[in-house]
Parts: sequence; structure tokens; C-alpha cells
Amino acid sequence: MSIFDKYAPLQMRVDMMMKIGQDALGLRFDDIINATRGRIEGREILLAGTNNYLGLTFDEDCMAAAQKAVTDHGTGTTGSRVANGSYAEHIELEAALAEHLGMPSCIVFTTGYQTNLSAISGLAGDKDVIFMDADAHACIIDGTRLTGASTIRFRHNSPEDLDKRLRRQGEIEGGHALVVIEGLYSMFGDVAPIDEFVEVTHNHGGYLFIDEAHSYGVFGETGCGLAEQQGVLDKVDFISGTFSKSLASVGGFCASRHPEFELLRKVMRPYMFTASATPANICAARAAVEKVKTGGHLRDNLKLRGAQLHKGLTEMGYDLCAEAGPVIAVRRPNEAVAAMEWNWLIENGVYVNLAVPPGTPQSSSLLRISLSAAHNEADINIILKAFSDLKDKQGELMAGMAAKMQAAQ
Repeated sequence: MSIFDKYAPLQMRVDMMMKIGQDALGLRFDDIINATRGRIEGREILLAGTNNYLGLTFDEDCMAAAQKAVTDHGTGTTGSRVANGSYAEHIELEAALAEHLGMPSCIVFTTGYQTNLSAISGLAGDKDVIFMDADAHACIIDGTRLTGASTIRFRHNSPEDLDKRLRRQGEIEGGHALVVIEGLYSMFGDVAPIDEFVEVTHNHGGYLFIDEAHSYGVFGETGCGLAEQQGVLDKVDFISGTFSKSLASVGGFCASRHPEFELLRKVMRPYMFTASATPANICAARAAVEKVKTGGHLRDNLKLRGAQLHKGLTEMGYDLCAEAGPVIAVRRPNEAVAAMEWNWLIENGVYVNLAVPPGTPQSSSLLRISLSAAHNEADINIILKAFSDLKDKQGELMAGMAAKMQAAQ
């Protein structure tokens, strides 16, 4: 017996994937050329799966800010902010995000994942009850596991089901209801009716926590996200986000309209016991915040490209998971077919994400595309041509996959 025996079913799935082609979950890029192009084994690839929504990773001001930070402060902080103190840049970024979101408190974290682990586990106590969307991201689920609170799931994107479950719960003796949803759901690309969730949550005396990781920078007049776009930004209790999407860096933040949120710096274990974000990451994100605030032209182009791709794929007969947006997920019949098609796309110069269970809703197998404001009309036409050719070659590819699987037995 081995400690790894419990992973035998997973090993079988990996073996199947490798018989079909490359390890889609361990892909190596030799080089990232710019926001829309990379290089694999000497071949230039169009990047359509990076979450680089505003295309700011190669923005000159963001790069210059990161480079200057390394020169001024070195490469790392070597400890947590509780133990080693904060750099001025940490505090300046928190102030900039708080001002942008119109909230009195904002705390930045080392990763987006750590943000939700910290904030959710810090907010919810033993007597509280967390109400969580059924399609919540792994970091939300793991954040609830760090608490002593009870957790109740409600039907995805359903304020009506949340209302029913809050009514059924009734008054929470000595505690409160914390409702946790996302803005843009990263796998299917569907968006939440935040305005309706605000109303239901507050009608029951609860607090609403929104993860806008994939929607901050992308939606809203000034890029504050879907809460801003739906006119309820000032009513949301907590908003979390990440630097690794629109802010072109690594890190995360949680902002609150409640000034008391600042006290949680003294109790959030993932915040207290993790080294703080590097100067380069913090300063790149700080520069990106200014780009987000004035980035209406970037959001406009991203919206156009999403509509262009969605229309083209729909006309080809592909089954898409949501309306047009920055994330477009193509539903495939099973994991083997999705892996086969992912390999074909890579071989033909287009990188998308292979998304399979357990990381997807409804045990779906997906070819997931995330667009960037750096994409132009010609780039989308390249993606559409690849998917058109893929459909034409479906029979040939299926036969080839069957032969590979049989030969490997």
C-alpha cells in the first residue's frame, strides 16, 4: 500500500489524457511574447485562455512600476505584514482601491485565493451561517471550511432560492447570515443578478459578499465590476478581487463599506501568517488600477470581441454556456473529446483552457476561452477559423483518438 493509492482514479484520467496528446493541465510555454501571443516548442501560439482581460501585462507603465519597485525595494518582503511591517506601497494600493470602490476599508493579500480564505474565515464565526452559491469557486468553498460556521448552498444565480433558504433558516440566534456569490463565474462566463441578491440578503438582515475576481476592471463605467454596472456598488457589504486578471499582477484585495473590517487584520490567519506581496506585484497592480479607472476604451473593445466570437461560434452550431462576454465556454460531450480537441487547437496555433470536473459546474467538459482587450478583430477571426476547421475534422479526429486508445490497451 502507498499513500498515493487513493489517487489511482486520477492517475487513470491522466493516463488517458496522455494517450490522446499533451498534458493540458501541465502545459509549458517557452516564452510569452506579448498579451496575445506565446511560444511553445518554437511555434507561435495565439493566447485565448489567459484571463488577461484588459491586456495590461505588457503595459509600459505597469512594467515600469514593477521594475522600479525591484530597484527601490528588492525582490521580496521576506515576511508577513504583521511580523515585518507594511511597505508604503501596500498602504497606497489599499487606499487607491478603497477610493476607486468608494469604500472606507480595503485590505490587500498575497494572492486572490488567499483573499477569500482570509476574508470569509475572518468574517464568519461559529454562530454565523454562510449561504453560498452552488457554483462557488474553490477558494470560497475552502474559506468556508476554515470557519466553524454552518454552510448552506443555494441554487446557482437564484435569488429566489436564496430567499427561500433564508426564510427557512429564520432568525440566527447570536449570529448573522453571510451570503457569498461571484460576479462573473469563471467557468461558464455567466453573470449574477447582484441587484436582486442585494435586496434579498438585506431584507433578511444578512451581509452580502461578492467575489468580483473576473469582473473587476471588466464591467462598470469605471471598471469597479458588476455591482457598479448594476447600480448597487454602495449597497454591497464586501467585495473581493484579484490582481491576476485585470490588474496584471499577482495578489488580491477585499474592500468593505464597513470600517470595522480593518479589525480583521488581527484575526485573519492566512493574512497574518503569509509573506506579504512583493514590491513589484504591488506596484504593478497600483499602476493597473489607474488604467482600470480610465479604461473605458479597453472595456469597449473587450465587449466587441466577445460579441464577435460568441456570434461566430453560435453560427457554427457550438453549444455555448452563457451569453457573450469576456469568458466564452464551449460545452463538449465528454472529457476525452475535449482533450482531443484541445490538443488539435494547440497544434493549430490556438491556446484555450481545457476545463474538466471537478473544477467545472454540472461535471461539464469545456473548451474555455477568455478574451483580452489586446485581441483585435483579426485575432478573433483566427480563433473562429480554428474552431471551424475543428468542426470539419471531427470525424477524422474521433477515428484517430479511437485508434490511439486501442493501440495503448
